[in-house]
Amino acid sequence: MRPRSAAALAVPVLSLLPLSLTGCSGGGTGGTESAATGMPAGSTSGNVDANGRKGGSEQAEPAEPRTPEEFLARARKAMSAEHGWTFAVKGNEGLVVQGRQNTATYTATVRRTQQPEALHSTGTTYTKGTAKPEEVYLVGGTGYVRKGGSGAQWKSGPLSDPEIADVVEDPIAALEAFRTYAREEKTGGGVSVDTPAGRAELRVTVPTATLPTVRQRAVVKNAVRELTPTLRQLRAAGVAAPESRIKVEHVEEDLTLDSTTYRITSHRFRCTFLIPYGAQSIRYTQDVTERTEGVFRGVIELPAGVR
Repeated sequence: MRPRSAAALAVPVLSLLPLSLTGCSGGGTGGTESAATGMPAGSTSGNVDANGRKGGSEQAEPAEPRTPEEFLARARKAMSAEHGWTFAVKGNEGLVVQGRQNTATYTATVRRTQQPEALHSTGTTYTKGTAKPEEVYLVGGTGYVRKGGSGAQWKSGPLSDPEIADVVEDPIAALEAFRTYAREEKTGGGVSVDTPAGRAELRVTVPTATLPTVRQRAVVKNAVRELTPTLRQLRAAGVAAPESRIKVEHVEEDLTLDSTTYRITSHRFRCTFLIPYGAQSIRYTQDVTERTEGVFRGVIELPAGVR
């Protein structure tokens, strides 16, 4: 869901393990870029009616949306009305082990076009006073990732590759994710809607529970994907961490829309896990926020020599 970068863990037994940060990068100057289509599931383009169906519909939309599905349909229509969008991303990720805390933060800009569908992000991870740049393209269904600045090598692969999928942050794909969450209402999930002045807030939450009891919730699956690289590193260092004993302390995802235009104004994802470690627990947290900065009118193309 979000790009990964390295940071050293904070306790001696884990000091050689990296901590992965997920965030999103973006960039470009609105200059030239050209790309084939092929975005992650959930990206939208083309003619989409108010109910989210391509090809139009004779069914009239309600005067005011009320259900999560109706709000999401309005948002899809509003976001697909522009050629592209610019998003600002801020994120942090942390581990607390035996009272010691290690964190990494991430800031980035994402530019995303819809016809053709393409994404370009540039960002930087900061950990222990060290800054590490990262750049990501998604063009024609293939992701291209460069970590470490202009001299670093590009890595590419399909979105079916988890390492590639994890570095692609597409804020518009949150619309499809929330459609999935809304369909879970009959199985204990669902999306709540609140409409304070000037905005509509869609939210899905998972309260404290053991991981196996909520493992099938879509939002938990997303959170577990974020946890997995760190969990893999912990296990390699000798932390058994059986999934049956991992606790979901909290998972929450929020999608905020402008109540007049129904455009996305922000998207936030937060999760906290407690991982067993002897008689104690390792606390893993992640918090990433994407904010819509405005319309992007440029195009996105791969730099020369990147294929």
